[in-house]
Amino acid sequence: MELQLMNDATLFPQFTPKQPRLMLFDMALGGHHGIYIQHLIDYAHEKKIIGEIDIVVLPQFADVHQDTVKAIAAAWHLQINLVPISIAEETALGSRGSGISRSIRNFREWEIFCRYAQKLQTTYALIMYLDTYALPIAFGRKSPCSFSGIYFRPTFHYSTFTNYQPSWKNDLQHCREKIILNQVLRQSQLDKLLCLDPFAVKSLPSAKMIHLADPVKPRPAIIGDLSGFRAKLGIEKHRRVFLLFGALDERKGVYQLLESIELLPSTLTQNLCLLIVGKTNINEQARIQPKISTLRQTHPVQILEFYDFIPENEVSQYFQLADVILATYQRHVGMSGILLLAAAAGKPVLSSNYGLMGELVTHYRLGLAVDSTVPKEIAQAISQYILATPAAFCDCAKMRIFAEQNSVEIYAETVFKCLAAVRH
Repeated sequence: MELQLMNDATLFPQFTPKQPRLMLFDMALGGHHGIYIQHLIDYAHEKKIIGEIDIVVLPQFADVHQDTVKAIAAAWHLQINLVPISIAEETALGSRGSGISRSIRNFREWEIFCRYAQKLQTTYALIMYLDTYALPIAFGRKSPCSFSGIYFRPTFHYSTFTNYQPSWKNDLQHCREKIILNQVLRQSQLDKLLCLDPFAVKSLPSAKMIHLADPVKPRPAIIGDLSGFRAKLGIEKHRRVFLLFGALDERKGVYQLLESIELLPSTLTQNLCLLIVGKTNINEQARIQPKISTLRQTHPVQILEFYDFIPENEVSQYFQLADVILATYQRHVGMSGILLLAAAAGKPVLSSNYGLMGELVTHYRLGLAVDSTVPKEIAQAISQYILATPAAFCDCAKMRIFAEQNSVEIYAETVFKCLAAVRH
């Protein structure tokens, strides 16, 4: 297959589609945005799915998501067109911002979606992040084709969760969200709303709203001897390893975590290794490191820092090495890939008890869930994990079920079933 990258000179050829023409549309970068597309390309290649696929993205997509571009090139029998919008179009979108400016951008992005779907003569589209376009769709803005979309962050049902205590502002937001969602589901061009939250699907029964797996692809550790990997990292033999993995920022709860370690007695911290692995910016790193330095001076704790991006094929070795996976997000909305990677590795988590994350930890017995905005509660959970066997706080069978329900195969199969239904 020859990868086609459409630029201003070749954009919008006059197609006369004889086969299904699928468009994947994503106006964001980083994180899952490339991986979700990559999984679909890999599946289409493996299953020899017929038809053309246009991937409409921001101009920087090919630079940011090089692994996805490689996957496209490897799908030799497919006709795939990577279609970056123009720099002028991106500039015209304006800032994401918040409030009114965000809403304005959302409407402008929807206009770009419609324009490209019409010009590319798309027969079916998958919007990779539908949350952004809920308002334009609810207001009746029409699409040139049938479409489905991935719904990442529903919150309207959080009041049914065990640890959720809504304020009047939360109640108002949930009511607003439900009204908009009902309007979206009434739109005739919407085929399926693919929701990553299984509890939301149960809370709002609709033939159009179905659960979509949040794809996790467990990989065997590239280093078979984990004791050797442990020695390579310099982890002392007697210590229990707590892994904080991923983008390191305030949202991740890194500061509350470090403060919680300050509260622990030396009898516990002498048995604790905090393994911090993930990408962060220079300013954030400059805030984190002095706090770690202070902890090292006042507590016999071992803290190892690796501020770098870890390739996907090397991720699982860190999870297999750890005794406990930390997911101390601060009031995070939606799914968390960390929970899935931990479950796939069979490792318990110390998680936020807020929203969907807390409900999943409780439902599947993935480990301990606490109010991660309170360092004292994190400290108490760390103490429990050090004083007892971590496996005592989780159910390995349920963890395995949770990981299996969110396989890459199920994710991709669900998406292409939607396409097949429209084709017929």
